[in-house]
Amino acid sequence: MTLRKVIDSGAHITPPRWLRDNLAYETMMGSVAYGVSNDSSDMDVYGVVMPPKELVFPHITGEISGFGRQIQRFSQWQEHGIKALDKTWDFSIYGIVNFMQLAMDNNPNILDSIFTPVRCVISTTAVGTMIRENRRLLLHKGSWPKFKGYAYQQMSKIRSKKATGKRAELIEKHGYDTKFAYHVVRLLNQGEQILATGDMDIELCREQLKSVRRGEWTLEQLEEWAKTKERTLDELYTKSTLRHGPDEPAVRQVLVDCLEHHYGSLSTLLNTVSDERRLLGQIAEIVKGY
Repeated sequence: MTLRKVIDSGAHITPPRWLRDNLAYETMMGSVAYGVSNDSSDMDVYGVVMPPKELVFPHITGEISGFGRQIQRFSQWQEHGIKALDKTWDFSIYGIVNFMQLAMDNNPNILDSIFTPVRCVISTTAVGTMIRENRRLLLHKGSWPKFKGYAYQQMSKIRSKKATGKRAELIEKHGYDTKFAYHVVRLLNQGEQILATGDMDIELCREQLKSVRRGEWTLEQLEEWAKTKERTLDELYTKSTLRHGPDEPAVRQVLVDCLEHHYGSLSTLLNTVSDERRLLGQIAEIVKGY
């Protein structure tokens, strides 16, 4: 596991102590996954971790939701610009529950991380494999506004022309930031794939992305292409047979299967949750009587 190797190398990073030995999935992301990397590209790693049981089910420690001291949940751990093993690393590691929620919401970065080519998967447990095997189940029409919104963000960054370091060099050379530009093209192409096929191949348009990144498109060409693509995808959205929103019961079952694989049967835990809700409901009814 790459993060474990980076930690063991003595790099100055501070993940939770339990994270190192509970990784369920790690994959390369960024330009490496999209097939447009070069020798100067950083190593961008996304992953899924299984937190200690009490951080996922805090009621087992006696916590009552909304009352008294609340246990700090684990959402994600991120650290960037880590120098280790002769490379520069960026890590984004998500707790299983937060990861599945973001995936169900069709967050573009999270979806990318489970649609990476097999060659990019650094390590996986049975939990990671379950998530990847069910990745198409997560896709729905809600992906289009998400991918379009992310593309708008990249375009706004291009137009601001505020950058330092390597980014400033791109602007000086090409007149605009071609790295942001290829992300605009990538995001809109991915949105199209999802609506048209209910699937995603994040390397499908790599030659086009390489061309954009090399500065072979003018900014005017990029803007015109994006406008045309957006109109096309707005029409495709209405015609697509993809479900309008997430199949929450099905995704929940995948999450429960992952949790049970790691923690064991959840029947007792889930019953405890039901008992707690029933008790709180009874308290609420009693309070109404006063």
